[in-house]
Amino acid sequence: MTSRPRRASGPQPGGPQPGGREPDSTAPDSTAPDSAAPDSTGRGGWGLQEVSVWHDDSLALDHVSLVAAAGQVTAVVGGDGAGKTTLLRCLAGAQAPGSGRVSRPEVRRIGYLPASSGLYPDLTVAENLAFRAAAYGLTAAQAREQVAEYLDRAGLTAARDRLVGQLSGGMRQKLGMIAALVHRPDLLVLDEPSTGVDPVSRSDLWWLIARAATGGSAVVFSTSYLDEAERAGLVVALDAGRELATGTPDEIVAAIPGTLRAVRERPSGQDGLRAWRRGGHWRVWDPPGSGPAAGPIAGPAAGPVIRPDLQDAVTVAALARELRLAGSLR
Repeated sequence: MTSRPRRASGPQPGGPQPGGREPDSTAPDSTAPDSAAPDSTGRGGWGLQEVSVWHDDSLALDHVSLVAAAGQVTAVVGGDGAGKTTLLRCLAGAQAPGSGRVSRPEVRRIGYLPASSGLYPDLTVAENLAFRAAAYGLTAAQAREQVAEYLDRAGLTAARDRLVGQLSGGMRQKLGMIAALVHRPDLLVLDEPSTGVDPVSRSDLWWLIARAATGGSAVVFSTSYLDEAERAGLVVALDAGRELATGTPDEIVAAIPGTLRAVRERPSGQDGLRAWRRGGHWRVWDPPGSGPAAGPIAGPAAGPVIRPDLQDAVTVAALARELRLAGSLR
């Protein structure tokens, strides 16, 4: 049983506010913990070490660690309520941890895209970017140079004089990401940037992510799309505030214990407890020492052994935890 750490009220997040107007979300707080040098884990970079966070009586994060290395893209994956937003808020400085350590650059070297776009809906595209650039200390000339290429590649040049409140969801997300990286931050934190975004806009977002990493930024983004997470250099999978798995996509897949089968119908008995639907078929996980042996299966109902991917690996990790808690798996 996890002991409850002291709850910290923490800094209240906020950002620059022109004319007293409020943006539709928040920015990192300048009272975040002191920055730290890259750690000695072998990967180097910013991150969290054994961080726990309580929301009232609910444990949002339970001793979670993450390393964000310069030039690397790190994906934080999990379903609703997994703790993704809380983790990113702690990393960006928008929320204080209850316990543990957070290492990050000073606030002006962080770019943060919250779950909403973090933009001012009653300013134009150009005004939002000009204000954000000025807030981060860029000159007008530097801002123009930085913004022009991003707007062109994201397909937003024609919308530069349009009010942000009149943009589509995909356009707002792309603009929010440009605003977060316009000052070429050392750490770029993106909270589910592609949720609800069309495939074309998602491709544009990934170009921006890749560009930031190529420029040396440590990029950390959250997503519920595991096909996106497969494109990251490092993946941290969360479930109910706890780490399910951490590593490269290949490392997480390789760590699956036992074997995986594909069957047409959900099996009964113990096999049914370890089965889930994917596409038009069912997957069945056989832990070591149970189920059919590896290789082609003689009985058609048993199904063939298949090669897992990242989605399978994360599902197996969640199932294994549930079954251990229920006492059905040692």
